[in-house]
Amino acid sequence: MRSFINERARVLQPSGIRKYFDIVQTMPDAISLGVGEPDFVTPWDVRNAAIRSLQRGYTQYTGNRGLPELREAISKYLKERFDVSYPADRVIITVGASEGIDLTLRAVCEEGDEILVPDPAYVSYAPIISLCGGVPVSVKCRAENGFILTPELLEEAITPKTKAVILAYPNNPTGGIMTREELEKIVPVIKKYDLLVISDEIYAELTYGGKHCSVASLPEMAERTVLLNGFSKAFAMTGWRVGFVCAPEEIDRAMLKIHQYSILCAPRMGQHAAFAALLEGFSDGFASVEEMRDEYDRRRRFLVNSFNQMGLTCFEPRGAFYVFPSVKKTGLTGEEFANKLLYAKKVAVVPGSAFGTCGEEHIRCSYATSMAQLTEAVERIGRFVDELKG
Repeated sequence: MRSFINERARVLQPSGIRKYFDIVQTMPDAISLGVGEPDFVTPWDVRNAAIRSLQRGYTQYTGNRGLPELREAISKYLKERFDVSYPADRVIITVGASEGIDLTLRAVCEEGDEILVPDPAYVSYAPIISLCGGVPVSVKCRAENGFILTPELLEEAITPKTKAVILAYPNNPTGGIMTREELEKIVPVIKKYDLLVISDEIYAELTYGGKHCSVASLPEMAERTVLLNGFSKAFAMTGWRVGFVCAPEEIDRAMLKIHQYSILCAPRMGQHAAFAALLEGFSDGFASVEEMRDEYDRRRRFLVNSFNQMGLTCFEPRGAFYVFPSVKKTGLTGEEFANKLLYAKKVAVVPGSAFGTCGEEHIRCSYATSMAQLTEAVERIGRFVDELKG
């Protein structure tokens, strides 16, 4: 019988992250620093809002865009927290920010379109671009520049086929951020070549030592920016799968049609929970978000110091909840280091190569886990590094 598999799906490689999660599940006493998921529980008031929605029988579809009150709250939230202006009628509630990435790329990609992806990058961007018929173009970003996209790197990568650039700051896996001044430097290049910006800001609230700046807040940039965000990271709501996307009007209309035919709407009870999270935030100044960020900051500083002390040069992340130390001094690649560490010391980290070629000499460690777990993991990694030296 002939194969029925689409060629793009056939050549698609499995996620470079998942296999480590699967292996660690079979290891007693293993510690995973691989999961990009808050170890905090969704606040009770938020959970209770979902429970109340079920008790009241709110189990039907919402409109395709999502609950009107949630979209209004998101519009207010973006303006108050990040000085970004998108009206509620240009907000689509998605099944996590991940659906927003898929919707955006399916709406804008045509066969052969080149989409620039700063490398290292979240593992989903390049595969989805390819599935949409586009061509992912890696833009090599380096630790010595803070893993940011510079105007020189951007212009060098642009060709007549370039349609868009993905900005994902704070960044997964590096924790790098782009300040307002750094964003302002690339805006003239974006405008010169008439590019669309796809700005994944899921870690916006997890910025340390300053406030996140959205590229959509810069003059004349909202009209050429698709902004992706959600409730997973900042509100400890990963399993709820509630995200949102805001876009220029023409792109918004195209994405809404795709959303209508593929998903219809995000789960209603999750939307009620997300609305409650924003209402609570408006009333208390987003205290739970601030508390979570403070705790992540403590863990961040601990891990950066620990890796540097054991001789693994560690770039200081200023966002998200990952560190991205170099293992070059051990003589191993990131993948070799991760594999050996997992079986020798039962600590799971993710090889940097899962996020692009610029990560080949790095590993990614998540600090979205308890200090007790982090302390034990650091001790095990330290012993492993000492043994390699010996």
